[in-house]
Amino acid sequence: MSPRPRSTKPSPSKNGATIGYEAQLWQMADALRGSMDAAEYKHVVLGLIFLKYISDAFEERHAVLVGEMAEGADPEDPDEYRSQNIFWVPREARWTLLKAQAKQPTIGQLVDDAMAAIERDNPALKGVLPRDYARPVLDKTRLGQLIDLISNIKVGDEASRAKDVLGRVYEYFLSQFASAEGKKGGEFYTARCVVKLLVEMIEPYRGRVYDPCCGSAGMFVQSIEFIRAHAKGNGNLPAGGQAAGKTKPDISIFGQESNYTTWRLAKMNLAIRGIDGQIAHGDTFHNDRHPDLKADFILANPPFNVSDWGGERLRDDKRWKYGAPPVGNANFAWVQHIVHHLAPSGVAGFVLANGSMSSNQSGEGEIRKNLVEADLVDCMVALPGQLFYSTQIPVCLWFLARDRKDGKFRDRRGQVLFIDARKMGRMVDRTHRELTDEDIARIAATYHAWRLPAGKAGGEKDAGEYKDTPGFCKSASLDEIRRHGHVLTPGRYVGAEKVEDNGEPFEEKMKRLVKTLREQQAEAAKLDEIIARNLQELGFGEPQT
Repeated sequence: MSPRPRSTKPSPSKNGATIGYEAQLWQMADALRGSMDAAEYKHVVLGLIFLKYISDAFEERHAVLVGEMAEGADPEDPDEYRSQNIFWVPREARWTLLKAQAKQPTIGQLVDDAMAAIERDNPALKGVLPRDYARPVLDKTRLGQLIDLISNIKVGDEASRAKDVLGRVYEYFLSQFASAEGKKGGEFYTARCVVKLLVEMIEPYRGRVYDPCCGSAGMFVQSIEFIRAHAKGNGNLPAGGQAAGKTKPDISIFGQESNYTTWRLAKMNLAIRGIDGQIAHGDTFHNDRHPDLKADFILANPPFNVSDWGGERLRDDKRWKYGAPPVGNANFAWVQHIVHHLAPSGVAGFVLANGSMSSNQSGEGEIRKNLVEADLVDCMVALPGQLFYSTQIPVCLWFLARDRKDGKFRDRRGQVLFIDARKMGRMVDRTHRELTDEDIARIAATYHAWRLPAGKAGGEKDAGEYKDTPGFCKSASLDEIRRHGHVLTPGRYVGAEKVEDNGEPFEEKMKRLVKTLREQQAEAAKLDEIIARNLQELGFGEPQT
């Protein structure tokens, strides 16, 4: 069997279907949306929540400084706040002022002015905050009600920051807006369970982490959460890992996002968690803002099957080492961009459409073959459908590794791990599925056990010993992959799940089944007679002979 995580009691999902005050707050905020499109309302709500966050942190620090004025503290000195990594909020931008003016028809302009003042005094937020609250189409009565609603929650004081209250609210709202926007929502939000699986698989403890199409920065947020979760004094950090709470996560973040409004969401999403990152705005293919970066970890959910990516202008690009990607589909352009930015011992995990595993159109099969023969493909995972807001089709995860003989793990050259997770997950509503924590733990433990020699100490010490499991996982040789024409669909390799034999002898089983069949046939005949009689009494059908 493949290794399984230690059994635990079922716990509420933390993978995107959170039910609690986040949901109640969302329901109240959504009720104030009126007829406004979700894509517009998203920035209205998230901008105000962000403003409330930095205001809460500011007000808490301000109260402390007021109490220390006798010792020389100055509550109106911006450096008193910046020294504590707290954003300075000028007088005209403070939440108390906005709350007091919430019922006034000028509230939209006041919010815009507050956003502008915060950007002016905090260079890290320049160009990030939304500033269109005064526009006529935004109902100022509803805006005032929304400010009143948000006034009732604490999101930025020390206690709330410790519980990541804002992070939870912000992520929940992002997921709900993604659901409301449907396909467009997938442009800025990747389902939390998928992000969590990617991060748990590649374990970005330290080094440079890169996402070339970072959306609202969910990959980075989850990476930081992963490090913090493994640094809480449970002894599970790998050799050389940080002690619980002693230091900041030892990773550097690099990202790029082509959509300007989504880039703003990413900057706010990182800022509310105090995460520093070099997040650039621009087209990754045509204006790579990190051209010399060699990343230790790459996490990505590129847009699927993009046809208008401008590939005709990049025919001879140096990134296409394994073959020029087709002009009509960017899938393998993303794959090769990722490979190009991997450090010599780097690892990548990313989402792609299922077609990437088997397509032979326009040279894609040749590129995939070259990637396999270059020994870059480490693991393939087939996921169930309905995990994404942007598409109902099933997708897959690719895991690439530059150096598959490195000292951290066993020599995996000439082998690829295939995992078929299509039957996993649970439905959280009528149209969306999520992977449970147990599903994620099982998939990650299988990968870790496969790449790590038995008994090796480190972050994967509890992974157990790897064994092929029919219907779930298979370690395939390069020769076997060649026999399948370099198709990487896990279902081709893992085979069928074993059906447990209950020990009943074949003859006895057949007698029992035949007897049951005869009984059912007799019952069916009786029902046919009753139906025919009823039809005849109603004047339909021929009389029985």
